[in-house]
Amino acid sequence: MSSKIILFRADSSSSIGTGHIMRDLVLAQKYAKKGYKIVFATQNLDSNINHKIKESGYEIKILKSNSKKELKKLIKKLKIDMVVFDNYNIDEKYEKYIKNKTKVKILSLDDTYQKHHCDILLNHNISADEKRYKGLVLKYCELRCGAKYTLLREEFLQETSKVYKPNKKFTFFIAMGGADTANLNIKILKVLRNFKNIKVNIVTTQANQNLKELKKYCKNKNWIKLHINSTKVAKLMRKSDFAIITPSVTLNEVYFMNLPFIVIKTAENQKDIYEYLIKNRYMALEKFKSKSLYRCIKEVL
Repeated sequence: MSSKIILFRADSSSSIGTGHIMRDLVLAQKYAKKGYKIVFATQNLDSNINHKIKESGYEIKILKSNSKKELKKLIKKLKIDMVVFDNYNIDEKYEKYIKNKTKVKILSLDDTYQKHHCDILLNHNISADEKRYKGLVLKYCELRCGAKYTLLREEFLQETSKVYKPNKKFTFFIAMGGADTANLNIKILKVLRNFKNIKVNIVTTQANQNLKELKKYCKNKNWIKLHINSTKVAKLMRKSDFAIITPSVTLNEVYFMNLPFIVIKTAENQKDIYEYLIKNRYMALEKFKSKSLYRCIKEVL
């Protein structure tokens, strides 16, 4: 008997960011370990990280567009058993069309409390509230909400058991998303340069359209270490004293690693997590302001 096939439908680009693909790769690994065959369907968008899918050993199908008819055709051709949707441009109507035309099982990732026509809904953020999905999903939909469903790469699970020597210099971990769509990395570094005896590990990827400018800024500054496409993010977090991040997938990782943090909201889809953090008295900025960040860092130090 042939193994069941799961199709992941997600995109990455300089404007979308890299988080969708990265968390889907974690979920894909979980299913692959159970014997499922994994296929990704993605568009070839500007500054994408499709190479990460190939590096993980999964088959990839390039879509010409976000057309539901094109996807339906692919699902039927590959005889897909389940589709995982992780895309803000795919709504309830799109999901319903795919469900009716192909009869596949649907798992939808959601973090903004939208309507979905799916069998399983996954919101793996620490702020996820199952009650808020009442009336937004089908009655038989299985809800998987909260920190116990957080999609963590293996490196994080391994790193928690390790102990490192205390830092000689106060070390900051900065991650404004793989694409840094709000272009905040340099602005944050300009705030941090006002403080003495610190060290900074800054994480980004090739999807960052401002990478050339960032490299130039970091050059010859021995207090900054720039990490591009790092495979040791968990280790960098573990060896840091404080994180400056967005309220996104990275927050789930920092929270798991028990690393103190401040978040800077950079997109509307981060509103729910931002409000949760404010309500629970975590350090969070609704938008970047150098004076506000300076005051927060001063308080931390």
